[in-house]
Amino acid sequence: MSVMTTEPDAVPAGEEPPDAGERHRLTAVTGLAALSLDAMASVAYGPEAIVLVLAAAGARGLGFTLPVTLAIAALLAVLVASYRQVIAAFPDGGGSYAVAKAHLGARAGLVAAASLVLDYVLNVAVAVTAGVAALTSAFPALYDDRLWLCLAVLAAVTGVNLRGIVESAKAFIVPTAVFVGSVLVLIAVGLFRSHPVSTAAAAGHPSALADNASAVGALLLLKAFASGCAALTGVEAIANAVPSFRVPRVRRAQRAEAALGALLGLMLVGLSVLIGRFHLQPVEGVTVLAQLADASFGHNWAFYLIQFATTILLALSANTSFGGLPVLLELLARDHCLPHVFALKADRQVHRHGVLALALVSAVLLVLSGGDTDTLVPMFAIGVFVGFTLAQAGMVRHWSGRRDRGRRGKVLLNGAGAVLTGGAAVVVTASKFTQGAWLVVIALPLLVAAFETVHRAYGRIGERLGLGLVPEPPHRERSLVIVPVSVLSRLTSEALTAAVSLGDEVRAVTVCHPDPEDRARQRALERSWAAWNPGVPLVRLLSERRSLGRPVAAYVREAAAREPGTRVTVLIPEAEPERLWQRLLQNQRGAVVAYAVRRETDAVICRLRFRLS
Repeated sequence: MSVMTTEPDAVPAGEEPPDAGERHRLTAVTGLAALSLDAMASVAYGPEAIVLVLAAAGARGLGFTLPVTLAIAALLAVLVASYRQVIAAFPDGGGSYAVAKAHLGARAGLVAAASLVLDYVLNVAVAVTAGVAALTSAFPALYDDRLWLCLAVLAAVTGVNLRGIVESAKAFIVPTAVFVGSVLVLIAVGLFRSHPVSTAAAAGHPSALADNASAVGALLLLKAFASGCAALTGVEAIANAVPSFRVPRVRRAQRAEAALGALLGLMLVGLSVLIGRFHLQPVEGVTVLAQLADASFGHNWAFYLIQFATTILLALSANTSFGGLPVLLELLARDHCLPHVFALKADRQVHRHGVLALALVSAVLLVLSGGDTDTLVPMFAIGVFVGFTLAQAGMVRHWSGRRDRGRRGKVLLNGAGAVLTGGAAVVVTASKFTQGAWLVVIALPLLVAAFETVHRAYGRIGERLGLGLVPEPPHRERSLVIVPVSVLSRLTSEALTAAVSLGDEVRAVTVCHPDPEDRARQRALERSWAAWNPGVPLVRLLSERRSLGRPVAAYVREAAAREPGTRVTVLIPEAEPERLWQRLLQNQRGAVVAYAVRRETDAVICRLRFRLS
């Protein structure tokens, strides 16, 4: 018995060597650009969310902006440290989903996955609408076209991501660098100012400071903390997409996570210091970041650069979802909780089906909301806190079962993070419940139920296929091949040649109708068939209702019943025109027959494509 062997280093023709895809993966720098846009852009609304809540307590409440921000920065440090551990423990990606599934059970893992899916989808919609809202604020004439602008931005981001995650990183690295650099310069310049250079941006706008200031209580501070935690969305994206990094994947992903935490924390704390330094108050129609730029630089080109960079980055921060969600969908597909098509990769390591699914669902959200940011924001960031909490709780279980040095400190760190993020999730959900958060509360269990339904379906399919069991050895059965024909042509000859090669017996069948025109066509076919004499009988199938597929299916069913133990194959010949547009000219008879036979019989269907070159 001979055995076919291949050399260890041989690569099949037309295939790339195993490491050829590395150039289509991320470095630490490109990973930061591709997966941190959501987190970086959050500095545009994170501090403002804190200020708007504290404004209910008047000027005294605004004095707590920095302490609240420092608490958020401390939580950010906990999350970054935790997700660096997650990256090392789960190098296949998945973040909260992988941690929760491994240490809290399959159901908890699906809850984490569902929360991340919701957050990623909402992030795309919120990011795009926020970017377009900033644009229409500068150009009010575009306001009525904001939905089409949102869809155009979404199409552009989707198109870039279909070319690969590295291509998206290259495209977005410059806007990210400009934004981060501008904010850091703003903070540095502002720290050297003893008073605001300009207040033109806020002039003429009414203050959002409460007239009847309330007391600064624990509930108000907790609500401000929870609202400001919106700035932490996107911190988990790098841990979800570890497989997208180049080797060594873990080290590069950890570096990107650390850089993200350092930059985000520095910007959040720096902006909060400037808010207190300049005694800024929230005003209607002007963002806090715009007021800070005005106070630090003055109302000049630097002010407009900050505004323009913020607009661009807000719109492009949707890219974080396109980098993280497709990898998560791949893991869910591998675990049989989503259709397996989401586990497929195209060229350049692109999860094409995940990218397109995210774009489609986001487009539906944009259309339903009319491109309005206020409709979407109340639902945003709830899912990510659920994921944070489950990830932290899972890491507590992870360290509790090990004997590593310093594990007690790690358990305390992750336990504190779980308590803080869990509290934030409850406060955000309760405070925004009537504004639209109830939709997320409903969608989360529905999504988990959908995952479990898909998993059960794959389980039943696996049982019927006998997956994991040794099947019976293959054996030969008598085979009957049935070929539907309507006219005599070269296609008929090709079909019968293939059928004779496949089966022990071949029969051609033709469907005839009772009207005179079709009877004349039938007689002409029979005369031509007799003159041709291919050695294959032609069977007439009468159809009173002018049906095409059902008579063939009925004949196949009868043949299988008359000859038990015979494997019946229906070979359907179809012409394939050279030009794509010419396929619109076909009558689709083959598709009709195939559908009827597949629905009503167990016969094997073989569609023979004859290319007309």
